[in-house]
Amino acid sequence: MAKLLVIETSPRGKHSVSRNMTRRFVQDWVAAHPGGEVIVRDLMDAGLRFVDAAWLQAYFTPPEKHTPEMADMLKLSDLLVAELLAVDHLVIATPVYNYNVPAVLKAWIDHVVRKGVTLGFDGRGLVTGKKASVLIASGGIYTEGSPIQERDIASQYLRLILGVIGISDVTFVAGGGAKAVDLGEQTMEAFVEKLGGELERAASAR
Repeated sequence: MAKLLVIETSPRGKHSVSRNMTRRFVQDWVAAHPGGEVIVRDLMDAGLRFVDAAWLQAYFTPPEKHTPEMADMLKLSDLLVAELLAVDHLVIATPVYNYNVPAVLKAWIDHVVRKGVTLGFDGRGLVTGKKASVLIASGGIYTEGSPIQERDIASQYLRLILGVIGISDVTFVAGGGAKAVDLGEQTMEAFVEKLGGELERAASAR
């Protein structure tokens, strides 16, 4: 049975362009994978903490030497890693803030990039045989040919990180110009619909 992990990052609820892109993607994925399982991890209510000294101490301490406090410190990280390892397809839906990903997505990344678990001690990624789709909503347009293409830090960063942990089969759906929805120049439905073909192709990939 195919399994999809959805990572939601926007704080804007139904007004979020990236979340509406996800909704369309999941509909297409379910249609293409009858009986498949969809797991949703909404980072807005995941209880993520940023990496601090106590977390790093637990991270760098061998598991057999963990105190109960250290084990508890890594409990959520362990859960997030297990979710990632258990699925066939990962979809990350994210807005772009100041050319990069939101802090909460960076926090999730810091929790799942784990030496010896998702990243080998030799530097090779351990999360292999999986697909990833990245759905990006941005005010600016950074696709090829854009005069501000070099500012496309978010997709470059996510491609790098996914590759580091072993996921090289990555499809990006760029929802550039999303500010048109906020400005009332275009409806949410119309904006997502123009991305419909790309979303369906990404969701239907096997």
